[in-house]
Amino acid sequence: MTPIPPPELNRDYILKTLERLLGTPSPSGYCKEAIRFVREEADKLGYPSEVTPKGNAVITIEGNGGSAEAGTLGLTAHVDTLGAMVRAIKPGGTIRFTSVGGYMMHSVEGEYCLIHTRDGRTYEGTVLPIKPSVHVYTDARDMKRDEANMEIRIDEPVKTKEDVEKLGIAVGDFISWDPRTRMMPNGLVKSRHLDDKASVAALLGVLEWLKREGKQPRRTVKVIISTYEEVGHGSSYIPPDITEMLAIDMGALGDDLSATEYDVSICAKDSTGPYDYDMTSVLIGLAKGAGIPHAVDIYPHYGSDASAALHGGSNIRAALIGPGVHASHSMERTHADAIVNTGALIALYMMQG
Repeated sequence: MTPIPPPELNRDYILKTLERLLGTPSPSGYCKEAIRFVREEADKLGYPSEVTPKGNAVITIEGNGGSAEAGTLGLTAHVDTLGAMVRAIKPGGTIRFTSVGGYMMHSVEGEYCLIHTRDGRTYEGTVLPIKPSVHVYTDARDMKRDEANMEIRIDEPVKTKEDVEKLGIAVGDFISWDPRTRMMPNGLVKSRHLDDKASVAALLGVLEWLKREGKQPRRTVKVIISTYEEVGHGSSYIPPDITEMLAIDMGALGDDLSATEYDVSICAKDSTGPYDYDMTSVLIGLAKGAGIPHAVDIYPHYGSDASAALHGGSNIRAALIGPGVHASHSMERTHADAIVNTGALIALYMMQG
């Protein structure tokens, strides 16, 4: 196979974009600021976008006259993250919360958070077990960590439910976790919410490359940035002209999986079933031809926006790739190489059709 030079994406742009995205709270259902950021970036690069009724952004890249029979290529990644909502305000002035998205309660114990009121105010807090000190409670170590045994201590002088209500905090307010982002000199990136903001940054990096190089794909491409993936229906509806969809989402690592934080992970099958054989084969071939470090894996406890589109009734073929992310839905980590190379593989696939 003749080597294919990978596209030279702007690493600095991708990482700076990622850092800004990670700093924009966007738990599922509370994504307007993140979507606004994505649309503004696309607009700067000259690509029009629209917002669907459910809040997804759709960015259109016009093709240069490729075969109409090929249809439109859909690229999708999600900007929504894990988070929580105020379930109740307790008599002593703490908050009982309900999870948004699926994560282990242990993974947010001790985490700093923001409470977003519906009138635009923001308050800080900390997630703690209801028995937060081993100096006081004999069963503090052994108490089960579940929603009933966790609460949020608000960083305001509150002692009663009424004190909290005077702040404007109410049931149904969103809660976002502190991402704790660190961009390491050695290229490692550790942060909450790399799932899936790393992929969104990679996609924006592809748009920046197209603009900078003056390139245009043969067929029209629609980039869908979804806002409800973590709760299962992010891209359940897609524009009807899309015939093929490539989902870009974090690659799962661990157990018998072979990908690392330095690889592009290509998923052959997840919990919803196998991905399209031909698309997956082409992606593997492109990665091999361009010398992109990659691994093909099976994700047993995973679903993507592509599988949501299929379950939504879309008559498409679909595949899934993404940067390898360690400790997903916890304190995540990946490497800049994996993010940039994911963008490179997207660009190769997009331009070959």
